[in-house]
Amino acid sequence: MLSKQPIGVFDSGVGGISTLRVLTQMLPNEDFIFFGDSLHAPYGSKTAGQVVDLSQKVVDTLLAQNVKAIVIACNTATSSAKPWLVDHYPNVPIIGIEPALKEAVDDGHQDILVLGTALTLSLPKFQTQLDQYQENHHITVLPCPGLADLIEQGDKRLTDIKALLIDLFKDIQNRSFSAVVLGCTHYPFIQPLIETYLAQKNNIKFYTGYEGIGRQLIRTLEQKNLLRENHDKRYIKFLTSKKGQDELELYKKLFKNGIQL
Repeated sequence: MLSKQPIGVFDSGVGGISTLRVLTQMLPNEDFIFFGDSLHAPYGSKTAGQVVDLSQKVVDTLLAQNVKAIVIACNTATSSAKPWLVDHYPNVPIIGIEPALKEAVDDGHQDILVLGTALTLSLPKFQTQLDQYQENHHITVLPCPGLADLIEQGDKRLTDIKALLIDLFKDIQNRSFSAVVLGCTHYPFIQPLIETYLAQKNNIKFYTGYEGIGRQLIRTLEQKNLLRENHDKRYIKFLTSKKGQDELELYKKLFKNGIQL
């Protein structure tokens, strides 16, 4: 009966919905419960300790919904909180997303741009990966303070998002990259916009890590005999730490249509 329980997915806010969209396509027989901690978004501007505390509360909320596994659809929470969560919830499969720098390197790219929150990019998990590859590759790391916060508010902040991207990219606007790693799950919602502000607009490959985390989730569920094989009436449920129905309506809108650019 455990295989019939839903999968929990969480993020600091709306960003993880972009991950959820891919997971629901890769696992069409699974039910999902998404929790957006929008009341405390974004995690990228908080300390690692704060992110651990917030992530624990979210995991407890999802476990109260009887989920069979948890996906951390937040690069910052994965880097800051996943080791602690895995240690404190040993009976729960916990999978976390990470910046897909390795994937870009493995595909043979030499000129790589990595975008992410300041916290994600500063933590040992990413720094270790960066140290491993930067000697033989041209890797530009660009923290994007404030970007996730604007995306969190949806279409209504599109003008501000564009202005911030212009400011963030001003020092690299003449640089050419063959690959861009989107190291925050909020960023794929504006991927076409990001491409617009890059000097090289053709033949750029974007990496999100979504397929990787999807494959890892499938392998984990198979190993634990938790994969659901047949399900005609699957559901996707949205929860939020923010009061009011407006946030849930935004989640549903983003899941269905994304941000209209």
